[in-house]
Amino acid sequence: MADLSVVLCGIKLRNPLVLASGPLSWSAAGIRAAFEAGAAAVVTKTIRVTAATNPRPHIAAAGHRSMLNTEAWSDLPAQQWIEQEIPSLSDRKGVLIASTGHTPEEVKHLARPLARIGADMLELVSYRAQDAAPMVAVAKRTVSIPVLVKVSANWPDLVGIVKACLQAGADGITAIDSLGPALRVDVETRKPVLGSFAWLSGEAILPAALASVASIRLEHGDSCSVVGTGGVTGARDVLEMLMVGATAVGVHSAPLLQGLGWFDKTLTQLTAWLDARTHTDLSSLRGTALQSLKEPFVSPVVTFSFDANACTLCGRCETVCAYGARRVLPGPEMRLDTVLCRSCSLCTSVCPTGALRA
Repeated sequence: MADLSVVLCGIKLRNPLVLASGPLSWSAAGIRAAFEAGAAAVVTKTIRVTAATNPRPHIAAAGHRSMLNTEAWSDLPAQQWIEQEIPSLSDRKGVLIASTGHTPEEVKHLARPLARIGADMLELVSYRAQDAAPMVAVAKRTVSIPVLVKVSANWPDLVGIVKACLQAGADGITAIDSLGPALRVDVETRKPVLGSFAWLSGEAILPAALASVASIRLEHGDSCSVVGTGGVTGARDVLEMLMVGATAVGVHSAPLLQGLGWFDKTLTQLTAWLDARTHTDLSSLRGTALQSLKEPFVSPVVTFSFDANACTLCGRCETVCAYGARRVLPGPEMRLDTVLCRSCSLCTSVCPTGALRA
């Protein structure tokens, strides 16, 4: 059986899955449940000096596997985290990462108490790009435990901000935060579903998260740990994150929408994928997609293959062909008009059984 363990900022995790900061990590009880479910590390909700008062409602589904939220930071005061929540997790089964921010002054006030009462790492988060590196500098002067900084794809010059954070002493990067502003409207009430602009998380942001992690790795190599976070909904997404260079993989929307059983299911699927391909661990996969991004893009001739035994005659390949080039006939038999076909290959990516490949 493949070894799923990874090393994040010098600390060993039993598997690559990190429960990112959010509703499921709202308290010690929520964090303990995530560890029991299989998360190797958990990031608390962001702890600030003053507890948040969230609008009601503040979370809504946005499609099958994505969400909108207008949620702020933890609605428990910092003192409760320091005196009750984190101390009660002394017998935990994983790595505890305390999220804090959003300003250098708050980090100066909270970093040492959070480290002293048992956090294994800190994750610093702010809505302002200009505060990221100064928060890191303050934390590194204050604590000896590893310090992650969470960055946003909303920020211009993401790679430059990461560079500044690393120069300030950051041990690792969490990429990315939710994207926004985002909006959905209830057509019956003609009002925003959450009353205002919101933040988008879940499956919809995976491509942006992958691109951000890859950009960081291409620029900075292996100089820091990266927790690839955003849009991961299953084992294949975990593999993609690892292949663009993530050290560990942060998740939240998937277990929130599907239940904490998501962790065990995903770890089982990940192990099965690795074992079927005789991979003994995850290290041989990490960063393997980056070399192609370093090379000039070459447009090869696309050759399609069709497995009649796997085809279910669903017709998806015909439906998505904008040029009317593809037909699937009873048998099944595949017909392709090579004059009309533009080799866009959308048909192969929507085939549900893998019968059509490029």
